[in-house]
Amino acid sequence: MKSWLDAPIAGAVQAPQVETCSVEAAPLDAPSEAYTPGSRESFDRLYRASYQRILYTLLAVLRDHSAAEDCAQEAFVRAYRAWGDWKPDAPAEAWLHRIALNVAFSHRRWSRLREVGEVVHRLGEPQLQTEMADVALHSDLLDALRRLPPDQAATIVLRHYHGYTNREIATALNVPESTVASRLAAAKRGLQQELR
Repeated sequence: MKSWLDAPIAGAVQAPQVETCSVEAAPLDAPSEAYTPGSRESFDRLYRASYQRILYTLLAVLRDHSAAEDCAQEAFVRAYRAWGDWKPDAPAEAWLHRIALNVAFSHRRWSRLREVGEVVHRLGEPQLQTEMADVALHSDLLDALRRLPPDQAATIVLRHYHGYTNREIATALNVPESTVASRLAAAKRGLQQELR
């Protein structure tokens, strides 16, 4: 059985792999009681059950596949370090989404600071071709989501893509439920304007 610790590191040179392993997301209603804080086996199950949902959430917030993968990897590392402190009274995946979104928000702040320097270094270089996966993601809805503020985009993705309740979203984002409701309303208004 593969562990989350065996996942490839972004940017690292990897040897060719003979067999493939697909990560399938478990249903959202998987009980928190199934996970034991501090247990590596429990964390491995949480990783396998939630990796795809975490990655897609970060992809909607960051708008960049490689950045989303990097942030997902960092989120799982941070979550593993804090796994012994996780309290089963909150859903494990919501706790993990909070960590992942905090990593993504920090990444966006730092990437804005690095943008100016990167533009100067890249002047005159040809534009890189986009990957097929990135091309497939350029739908009107995704483009509209990308123009929303990150906290609103995250709220919409957690609610309508992952099916989280307002309470679970509040736990994931570490905000009151009333804030979730107002962010959902604002995001819906913003999407309606963008999609006209």
